[in-house]
Amino acid sequence: MLNRPFDLSVNQKTKNFNKVIRVDSDKSISIRSFLIGSICQKISTVKNVLESDDVISAITCLKKLGVKIKKIKQKNYIIFGKGLGSLAGGKNTQLNFGNSGTLARLLIGILSTTPNINLKIKGDSSLNKRSMKKLIDLMSAFGASFTPKTRINFPLKIVSSKMPIGINYKAGVSAQLKSAVIFAGLNSYGETKITENEKSRDHTENMLLGNPKVIQIKKGDEKVIKIDGKNQLNPININVPGDPSSAAFFVALTLLNKNSSLVIKDVGLNKTRIGFYEILKKQKAKIKYKNFRKVKNEYRGDIIVKSCSIRPILADKSFYVNSTDEYPILFVMASLIKGTSVFKGIGDLANKESNRIVEMQKILRQVGIKSKYYKNTLKIFGKGMIDAKNKKIHVPNLGDHRICMSSFVLAVLTGANLHIKNFETVNTSSPSFLKIVKSLGVKFEVKKAS
Repeated sequence: MLNRPFDLSVNQKTKNFNKVIRVDSDKSISIRSFLIGSICQKISTVKNVLESDDVISAITCLKKLGVKIKKIKQKNYIIFGKGLGSLAGGKNTQLNFGNSGTLARLLIGILSTTPNINLKIKGDSSLNKRSMKKLIDLMSAFGASFTPKTRINFPLKIVSSKMPIGINYKAGVSAQLKSAVIFAGLNSYGETKITENEKSRDHTENMLLGNPKVIQIKKGDEKVIKIDGKNQLNPININVPGDPSSAAFFVALTLLNKNSSLVIKDVGLNKTRIGFYEILKKQKAKIKYKNFRKVKNEYRGDIIVKSCSIRPILADKSFYVNSTDEYPILFVMASLIKGTSVFKGIGDLANKESNRIVEMQKILRQVGIKSKYYKNTLKIFGKGMIDAKNKKIHVPNLGDHRICMSSFVLAVLTGANLHIKNFETVNTSSPSFLKIVKSLGVKFEVKKAS
């Protein structure tokens, strides 16, 4: 994909709509499918893959590591698994993770316990700024090493462990770190044990459940995942659902746009991914699930949305782990709901593609919305639906797809004059975003990057 840079402008409100749409496929599941398929035995099949920049980066990295991946037709791929511990790069191999923190952390988990890995690793300008300290510390516990030793961000050099031994890990809110430990444990000697108090997204575990000798999960007050290392993995066969995080932007647009309704077909409804929807349903948002079903250990279904009045959003820290990606659009919604919305326990948003707390405060301030951040809590003083046709929103090149899409929704709901630099970053997760909003009657102008 890797489209040429372009800017985006919006200067008018959207009209009402009543539509049925499909959103882009789930990014988390698409990336994991290729990673797991590559270390399985035999041939794995993945259908309805998200063909975004982040997923293309995953395919490119794996091919550099000797994995054969064949595209059968649009969005459908087969992966010729090399088995655990078999990925290999040449002497001068360099892996570029692009904008994807998911790819970076998960693939480093695999590489840390793969024999004879000695590679250079990096990302784009946005990813290179993000701290990898927690990941480095975890993979060092398996015996991997990273240089320069004083650096905690990309570019880095990784040398894999010569004798990886399983570890005990108490997981926090990061599903990426949890998955990195699972992947490292797969090719380590002995048992890797992960104890999870806060249930983060569990796609990695779900995709490995077809290997009862490899993974055991005990659920109770706390979830315990045990990985028995050095066992072969069976191939996978996955049909990727729509991405609930991508769907969130269209849900927000519909809820706040008068006399509008939307049906979003076949979206992933994993309980660890629908915090956004559950928060809004508690605030009386008209959101329903239909055709709810379980396929290959993952729930999916249709999301039905109707415009309505919503109460101010009160999200305590327990919501964060299941709605991490949706906070920028929640901040937009809070600004257009009359009353004070409160978001607690959101400090980790500072280490996303950008500092999403600071940057979203700047954007909201441009249309006259006040907010206050203190002690890990953000308060947004919502004005209700405002007319911002005399206001200007400028979004610089942050390399942050979620902020680009959130700002877009803010502008088309309020009529603000919006200019977003480098909107092509949205292609990392939602390459169909503009095509879908156009189908809803939303007008915008694409401009050559200035």
